[in-house]
Amino acid sequence: MTERRYNVLFLRTGNSARSIIAECVLRREGGARFEAYSAGSKGEIRPYALDLLRNRNFPVDGLRSRDWEEFAAPAAPSMDFVFTVNAAQETCPAWPGQPMSAGEFPTRPPSRGRKPSDGRLSPTACAC
Repeated sequence: MTERRYNVLFLRTGNSARSIIAECVLRREGGARFEAYSAGSKGEIRPYALDLLRNRNFPVDGLRSRDWEEFAAPAAPSMDFVFTVNAAQETCPAWPGQPMSAGEFPTRPPSRGRKPSDGRLSPTACAC
């Protein structure tokens, strides 16, 4: 018997760093049990997010910033879990028929993690 694969969507208005990082982490760590996606209303993947992922040996080929409308379309995969990773003042859409949501996570934006002069990423660069 094959184990069920769960679809997980990480929503972030910008879909440029936090949600992308969450997607990559779950794709690798979740193995065959999860299919991870991320989406937002605007944005493009920030170079430092890609650098962070590459430096930690996460595959980044094929990553792109997706519009959350892609996942609201009739042909889109049905989500088992939807996580919003927005700051409290930002709004993500209510997800119709959404079976479960974890709400907001109080994360510091990875954009605040600046590279020190020696080129290493600071600890706050991976706070998501």
